[in-house]
Amino acid sequence: PFVFPQHSLFLAFSKFGLLYSVRAHRNAAVAGPGCYAVIKFYSAGDAGRAQRTCNGQRLFQKSPLKVCVCTKQKGFQQQVLALNSNKCQELANHYLGFNGWSSRIITLQNVSGFDGENEELGKMLQKRSVKYLCAVEVTLPNHGVRTRGVALSETDVENSEDPLEFVTASRRVQKLAVGKALSSAFQKILLVVLENGKVAVEYNSTQEELADTLTEEELKGLVQVSELSLEQFDLEEEEVLSDLSFDDELPSREMPSN
Repeated sequence: PFVFPQHSLFLAFSKFGLLYSVRAHRNAAVAGPGCYAVIKFYSAGDAGRAQRTCNGQRLFQKSPLKVCVCTKQKGFQQQVLALNSNKCQELANHYLGFNGWSSRIITLQNVSGFDGENEELGKMLQKRSVKYLCAVEVTLPNHGVRTRGVALSETDVENSEDPLEFVTASRRVQKLAVGKALSSAFQKILLVVLENGKVAVEYNSTQEELADTLTEEELKGLVQVSELSLEQFDLEEEEVLSDLSFDDELPSREMPSN
């Protein structure tokens, strides 16, 4: 049977820089046997070097490989998508090192029922909404950069009378809120990778938010501010949760030492 060479492609192209994703697909029937692949780099410079080096070469197969740079991003011309927290951490670990950054949770608050949406015509709804607000701080000690992110996450519990279902949903929403807040904090950090491999860091002041100027006490008291619009923190990003278990701890996190 035909096997997609995703692993071989990853090994060959990861030599040029950190990869965002590798996807191999079978050719259409009219194109004959074989496959084509879409490889995404975080860095356009890495992608350019990979294309120039690998085009026309026999990397892991008998026939030469045709490699070209894709310049047309279908459907994304007017939309800038934020990296989810897993990708942000992967990028930070690669360019800053495991000891080059750290993150901690400032506050993780249950704001379920804050807007009274669970009550209708004086009766509690069968479906209960679970909502958490999270504030996270990211620190890059070697570059003197500190930034914060705030995010809101919620879900509906179909059977709120089932304790296990309610606890499971609450735990998942907490982790999703933490992930979104971490992603939000990273959006204000610019990594400038020089040709000699050195990395400079800049704070993107155009993305400055209220969370960066508030004290920790003020952040912890956000739900007491009646004028606050929680919708501004409701990111629509789809977070990857496959690597999160219900046994993980949610408090402050530091990267391990080498």
